[in-house]
Amino acid sequence: MASYDVIFIGGGPAGYVGAIRCAQLGLSTAVVEKEGLGGTCVLWGCIPAKALLESAFIANRVKHAADFGVNVGEVKTDYNVAMKRSRAVSTQNSKGVEFLFKKNKITWIKGTATLAGKNAVSVKTADGKDERHDAKKAIVIATGSRVKGLPQAGLELNKTNIISSDEALILEKAPKSIVIVGAGAVGCEFADVFNAFGSQVTLIDVMPNVLPLEDADASKEVERAFKKRGITVLTGAKISNVKAAKDSVSMTVEAGGEKKDLKVDIVLVAAGRAPVIDGIGLKEQGVQLTERGFVKINEHMETTAKGIFAIGDVAGPPMLAHKGEREGVVLAEYLAGKGGHGMDYNNIPNATYCHPEVASIGLTEQQCKDKKLDYKVGKFPFMASGRARTSGETEGFVKIIRDTKYGEILGAHIVGSHATEMIHELVVARTNEFTVEEVDLAIHAHPTLSEAVAEASLDSLGKMIQA
Repeated sequence: MASYDVIFIGGGPAGYVGAIRCAQLGLSTAVVEKEGLGGTCVLWGCIPAKALLESAFIANRVKHAADFGVNVGEVKTDYNVAMKRSRAVSTQNSKGVEFLFKKNKITWIKGTATLAGKNAVSVKTADGKDERHDAKKAIVIATGSRVKGLPQAGLELNKTNIISSDEALILEKAPKSIVIVGAGAVGCEFADVFNAFGSQVTLIDVMPNVLPLEDADASKEVERAFKKRGITVLTGAKISNVKAAKDSVSMTVEAGGEKKDLKVDIVLVAAGRAPVIDGIGLKEQGVQLTERGFVKINEHMETTAKGIFAIGDVAGPPMLAHKGEREGVVLAEYLAGKGGHGMDYNNIPNATYCHPEVASIGLTEQQCKDKKLDYKVGKFPFMASGRARTSGETEGFVKIIRDTKYGEILGAHIVGSHATEMIHELVVARTNEFTVEEVDLAIHAHPTLSEAVAEASLDSLGKMIQA
């Protein structure tokens, strides 16, 4: 038996970042993780998916290389090579986290943990041993989330031809045809990837728009771009009559008042995730759940059981790696008695890495309407950007929603190349309560894509210059 100040259950972004910050603040720290450090994000989510999206981006760029005076001949793609590269990138990142643990003297306990009271966990180690470890200050549940199927629609995952994003990341070749159910961030990203690698892609969602959490203008722009690339998009759709054969899946889809029968090689279910809470011993220790099945926490991320905390996906939406990371840092500083900034759940950026990329912060225009806010919109299209023209990436726009009276940035939305990088100027602005006038005061280099941020700010004030 070993004793630590803090024990984290789970080594994903929330757990490993929280552990590193605890160690930096002088707390003896251990992390129980059975698979590999980095969690779903590094091993089965963010990192490998973005590696595949980079391959997709290159494939699409090379197809248009002749437009730039570069002749490469016939373009051939190989999903197997791209997949193996993405796995190698994941492994490299996981090894990087392992190095950080050694650097910060964090103990990695390889195994599966169960709560054994407010100050202890029992661990079934990878080599079959039973261990008990004490935590003097806190136990932190950071077990993350898992993929889920849609059994109510007949889409029970079978890992063969009705698959999740996990299986999509290890396919040896791109299917000739694929239906992707769920047009959120994961669905749109895989639609992008498989389209680039030659699959006939049908993207389906029950909601009226793709990326339903984003601003309606952003959703429409992505849908338009997808359709232009030959991706079939069916929104407001209902699925029935799902039948999985040995080498195909058939279904009926009703959308737009029409029914159509589809038969494809593979169905990828990308319709959400569920918290990993089974087998941890939550109920036995008095840890309560929310109505949606997440671990209930207070403003200090403490559960209903004193001394037991929860962070990351398991503690509720938004289920984003960077939200979990920040919760890990905030909790570590709280446990160490360091008064820092609390969690600001109103300023967590969204990022979707399909092409064109989508990124946002704050309220959508519809949310502003629902709240009956007095607002104005500024918008600048990349078609009018000199830098976007030079790169041949003119799809999309920057949209800024400001408060009419004071110029407060209520929301910001970017669709286009490098949107997920550009959004952070507006994240910093909104977090620090800058107005659109103050964004405009910052001189933006020319020619850059970021000039579009300044122009959108000006447009919200009625004085745009470049369009």
